Amino acid sequence: MATEPTTDNHPNKTTTTSPPTIIGSPTKNFWLYHPSTGFDLTHPPTPTSPPINPRLTLATTTQPITLDPAKTALLIIDMQNFFLSPAFGRNPQGPGHKAMGQLIQHAIPAARKAGVRVVWVNWGLTEEEVESMPTSMLRTFGAVGAEGSGKDGTVYVGLGGETGMRDDGKGGEVDAGGLLMRGAWNSGLYGELEGVYEEGRNLEMKPDVWIHKNRMSALWGGRTELEGFLEEQGITSLLFTGVNTDQCVGGTLQDAFSKGYDCVLLSDGAGTSSPGFAQECMEYNAQKSWGFVASCEGFAKGVDEMASKQ
Repeated sequence: MATEPTTDNHPNKTTTTSPPTIIGSPTKNFWLYHPSTGFDLTHPPTPTSPPINPRLTLATTTQPITLDPAKTALLIIDMQNFFLSPAFGRNPQGPGHKAMGQLIQHAIPAARKAGVRVVWVNWGLTEEEVESMPTSMLRTFGAVGAEGSGKDGTVYVGLGGETGMRDDGKGGEVDAGGLLMRGAWNSGLYGELEGVYEEGRNLEMKPDVWIHKNRMSALWGGRTELEGFLEEQGITSLLFTGVNTDQCVGGTLQDAFSKGYDCVLLSDGAGTSSPGFAQECMEYNAQKSWGFVASCEGFAKGVDEMASKQ
């Protein structure tokens, strides 16, 4: 984003690089854009401030973006037993499980290496929250997979209802607890992710954080627990992953967009049990309207390139 003349490959020929375009208010919230470098989302104090370093450049499906790792968080939404465990009829080879593999292999190690905060955003209800839950939300989570219960293999439980004994995936059974209640097994992280979180929350610098939510969107309403944390930490750029892409991930992303956060969907780190067109719809709108679409592997590559320059 220099404004000094630069020389190309032809002798005696110089070209002047134009200054970046300011998108937004230069005294409040703004991006910088240049055709050759894409969008700068580092949020320096002023448009003419020296570049923020370290800076993370990430390839997207449209144009490159540059992030400040200190102002960025990786959100991992609803990777819980209820949504992923075969104990609740989930396909262990489904899109959510493939997304989980990308998170474990690429996105989570990259975030920790770069100093990007890892935030686990999960359903975790209290009795009071269940009592005040809208009826439409109660109906949405009414049918729970339970082998042998009903012609279609489901039983109506409802948020907070007991989900019974379930296969714990380790050769035994476990009381799965109240549906999506705090501390219940069904609300716990699925499979390997439990150990990944435990490792992260014990880090000395920027430990992983667990945030409870009580709606599909973790940023609905005036000020949620997630919004309070992001504001306190000065985080303005969000990398979205988890399940389901078109429901809780997408709901949080859209509310984040409306509240002025920089939104990036890591599409291979987000999966859904809905038909394929639902994922395609979210990816289309994420890159066209709400922000950008990138990949977990691309994120890791950007982090490695950043590290090589330090």
